[in-house]
Amino acid sequence: MTITDFQIEGYRSLKYLWLRPRRVNVVVGANGCGKSNLYKALKLLSSAAEGRLARSIAEEGGMPSVLWAGSRKGPAQLRLMAKLEGGLKYELACGLPIPEDTSPDPDEPKQKNPFMFDPVVKEETVSFQDRDSKTILLSRKSLSITARDSKGKRSIYPSAATESESVLSDLKEPHLFPELSMLRQEFLRWRFYHRFRTDEESQLRQIQIATRTECLPHDGSYLASALKTIEWVGDFYGLRDAVNNAFPGARLELKPREGNLELGLHMPEFSRAFNVRELSDGTLHYLCMLAALMSPRAPSMMALNEPEVSMHPSLLRPLADLVSAASKTSQIWVITHSFELAKLISERCHVDPIELERVNGETKVKGQKLSPD
Repeated sequence: MTITDFQIEGYRSLKYLWLRPRRVNVVVGANGCGKSNLYKALKLLSSAAEGRLARSIAEEGGMPSVLWAGSRKGPAQLRLMAKLEGGLKYELACGLPIPEDTSPDPDEPKQKNPFMFDPVVKEETVSFQDRDSKTILLSRKSLSITARDSKGKRSIYPSAATESESVLSDLKEPHLFPELSMLRQEFLRWRFYHRFRTDEESQLRQIQIATRTECLPHDGSYLASALKTIEWVGDFYGLRDAVNNAFPGARLELKPREGNLELGLHMPEFSRAFNVRELSDGTLHYLCMLAALMSPRAPSMMALNEPEVSMHPSLLRPLADLVSAASKTSQIWVITHSFELAKLISERCHVDPIELERVNGETKVKGQKLSPD
């Protein structure tokens, strides 16, 4: 299921942003205009389903840091809304915790709330909408939750919720709530890639265990196994052509050795392959993008944040070709500051780039006059 509408309110520089995504979404703009905030907002949906909403926000500095800091009407809240192909709609609203005095031991002096950086889920709604009607599948106001089960009966949700996490993350009886389970699994299948460590201590530069890897992990670990899996059960000829497209005359070498895999790249000018420790950062980064975009188990949605980092300009065209091919099986988001990469992808996928700009501290879509229906 692809995203058909996406709305963000009160998140970092995104005071209010609404998008109607397409199969390929190329988001471009100058440094500091808020591109990465859009990427992170998409990722929060997956974090909510995984039970990592509070942790993800804490890693960004906590709720006081992620909320829109400018003028606002009403309480400070982060709101996300995503409509999916097929009619499911998810809405989430989070606010700041109350700094109440409390104590785990009634005989001890009261303490301030120690978790003031966590989000507090104020509202959460899952609905299904077609042309003629709208059905509420889940409705949450703080810790009061009702849900519609598989028989259409609406009742108190049987599991206790955590105030800082989504109901979706604690779905103990998925067979009773099939639509909620389907939505959660959809969010969990999304993939996000934001740079890869390529220093000498990086996992990418180590000899790796050979294990079937049908999707590249977000940190690029098991790269050799991911590439070997594409070669073994995926598009063997497509992989060979993608390597040759980027490095004319080159070929991958993926040698098994005592349960491990050694990754090398054989260039036509040399008599031996360069091993993974000898490859440049840009070459290694491109191979990661190749493994991600040619995955034998394609996700419904994949987001790439600054995929061109460390790459030589000559690799932008092959990268755009990979994105175009992957869009046949996945909805793709590419967030980039390279206007050249945006142009190349847009030409191949016949879409207009989404250019962001910052106006008085607020991220906006350049030239957008529309608002949600």
